[in-house]
Amino acid sequence: MKNITLSKRLSAAAELCRDGSFIADVGTDHAYLPIYLAKCGKIRGGVASDINKGPIDRARAHIAENGLSDVIETRLCDGLSELSVYAPDDIFILGMGGELIARIIENAPFVKNKNIRLILQPMTHSEILRKSLLDGGFSITVEKLVKEEKIYRIIVAEYSGERSDYTDVELTFGRQTIEERSPLFFELLDHTERVMNERICGKRISGADTSEEEKMLGEIEKIRRFEDTEKLK
Repeated sequence: MKNITLSKRLSAAAELCRDGSFIADVGTDHAYLPIYLAKCGKIRGGVASDINKGPIDRARAHIAENGLSDVIETRLCDGLSELSVYAPDDIFILGMGGELIARIIENAPFVKNKNIRLILQPMTHSEILRKSLLDGGFSITVEKLVKEEKIYRIIVAEYSGERSDYTDVELTFGRQTIEERSPLFFELLDHTERVMNERICGKRISGADTSEEEKMLGEIEKIRRFEDTEKLK
């Protein structure tokens, strides 16, 4: 048996798993996450899935190596297309683009179940994922930031059947993240500000419209002014 050590990003996601859950790890990375959770005694079972055969073969080998073949299954499938039969409690979709994660969820009606928790980690376009979740009747219950070589966002969503309206800046950064105002959040603000300024410079050279970037810079400035006001109280 091998000791499994998760990266900071995967560890932060693993902490959000509920005790005794049956999990689905979609787009599995060698099945490290379900193996770790099973060895910790946190889950009663799981399924590791991927659209490609290579990752599934590697996952199956690692699962067997750790003596967990009777606890964790593997499935070759596209997204969640064949996972409803497992009735997973907690579904992990980590390390994919926000648009792809949104599509996977939209194509799986069975996840619109108040007993299912979605634990998501978009690599890009978290704003598109948040909007898709909110439009689909999901409530975003937890948001976490974690830093390895860069800052990653982890989003937890559960189906409520209700639609919440987020502002553009809340879609970009996450309502809870803005409210918590952690040091990592302000580091993320700094990064976003630099990206917006770089885009504005490039667009001005080509004569393109910069209103979207300027609007975001204005929202960032509002957050900073609010923070400065709070510090003076």
